Amino acid sequence: MKLEKYHGLGNDFLVLLDLDGLHPVDGATARALCDRHRGVGADGLIRVTEGPTMELYNADGSRAEMSGNGIRCLALALVDAGLEAGPEIVVATDAGPRRVVVDGNMAQVDMGTAAVEPGPGQSLLVDMGNPHAVIEVQDPDDVDLGREARRFGGEVNLEVVAAGPGPDELTMRVWERGVGETLACGTGACAAAVAAHTWGLVGRRVTIHQPGGAVQVDLTGPQIVLTGPATWVATVEVR
Repeated sequence: MKLEKYHGLGNDFLVLLDLDGLHPVDGATARALCDRHRGVGADGLIRVTEGPTMELYNADGSRAEMSGNGIRCLALALVDAGLEAGPEIVVATDAGPRRVVVDGNMAQVDMGTAAVEPGPGQSLLVDMGNPHAVIEVQDPDDVDLGREARRFGGEVNLEVVAAGPGPDELTMRVWERGVGETLACGTGACAAAVAAHTWGLVGRRVTIHQPGGAVQVDLTGPQIVLTGPATWVATVEVR
């Protein structure tokens, strides 16, 4: 089995290009491959089948509906392998079809729409096709993310955000369901932008600063648009 390892701002994925459908995977396979000590190591495993269709597993082997960073890695992997010409690729996901436009190592993703409702305490629950809870804090670095995530029973992706450092900018940390703290999260960045705009902290074009780097989120249109990089790391062969 040949895998391509990519990362989007340090949020890393193993991409299995399986358009012929010859290499089905399951949660146990994903756990073994994503293990950072006994496996290859990644935040998730993406199997790409005909369509193209995105089949996404978290590092703990659970299924995830969608990943904004992962889908950029998927699109770059298809283009790099010569399986898609680009620049536009429509990918089927468990959260619905997503349009990706590739430009070099950058990719722009139509992320769909968000559904927002009040959550526990001062949080907002934001559905991006996968579930998020967003909390405004003074300093994300001062937050015990694991403890906060346990308040939600591990059922959502948790983002803690603070306004700044500049206008229409946010600083964010994320705890991903099925993974733990990651360096970046694409759907989480979109959820954070939606929540912060709801709170009046930012406008409709937002830069989200995460430990792994920054992405741009555009809320001006009917679809939320996420723009950020994807980077090839290595080709890996496993038995």
